[in-house]
Amino acid sequence: MKILGIDTTSKFLCLGASDGVNIYEYNVELGIKQSALLIPTIKRVLAALKWQVGEIDCFACALGPGSFTGMRVGISAVKGLSWSLEKPILGISSLDILAMNAVALDVSVIAPVVDAKRGLVYCSVYRKNGNALKRTAPYMLLTVDECIQKIKGGGLKQKPAAILGDAVALYKEEMARKSKNVQILDRDYWYPKAGNIIRLALERQKAGKMSNAFDIAPIYLYPKECQIRKV
Repeated sequence: MKILGIDTTSKFLCLGASDGVNIYEYNVELGIKQSALLIPTIKRVLAALKWQVGEIDCFACALGPGSFTGMRVGISAVKGLSWSLEKPILGISSLDILAMNAVALDVSVIAPVVDAKRGLVYCSVYRKNGNALKRTAPYMLLTVDECIQKIKGGGLKQKPAAILGDAVALYKEEMARKSKNVQILDRDYWYPKAGNIIRLALERQKAGKMSNAFDIAPIYLYPKECQIRKV
């Protein structure tokens, strides 16, 4: 089973791959250049692996929440590949992928917090059990204060927790002031990692959670702003 995974929801282009035994990852900061460089980078990664695109059995894609433009770039590319090759897709939330960055730490609660602009953050809460995570809250769009209250409700008062994500750069002092018994992780933990896309994709593939090019959709938490209206 060969899987190719893509996450373009942040300023990093994350490409992961697995041949069923090994996991390979490529993470590069591209910012707004992702739309121009995604396909050439995929070609370069496949060439390094000595894969033909037709050999890929399944695609994995980050669905957001995150950068509106970035989400569209990655999802559109994966939909095109899936449809043309008639291969399934595994859609995964970018918050699930980000939370995996902290799975090896000695904490019980993990809260990814991503800058959503306008003074808001995308966030969720996960409980850790060994190397597995269970999401205990929905994907949310909240103020920082609301987010901290949700994290506390998810067990922050009783158990050691980790907060990670690029929103830390903006709200670290407020998070530290209002949260106790918490590790606020540094920049190395703030962005998705391609290897985590593949690890989650392999779990979901075993569980039979496949989709297709017509069924997957981005996770928009700003629904009104993202609607396309006819004029």
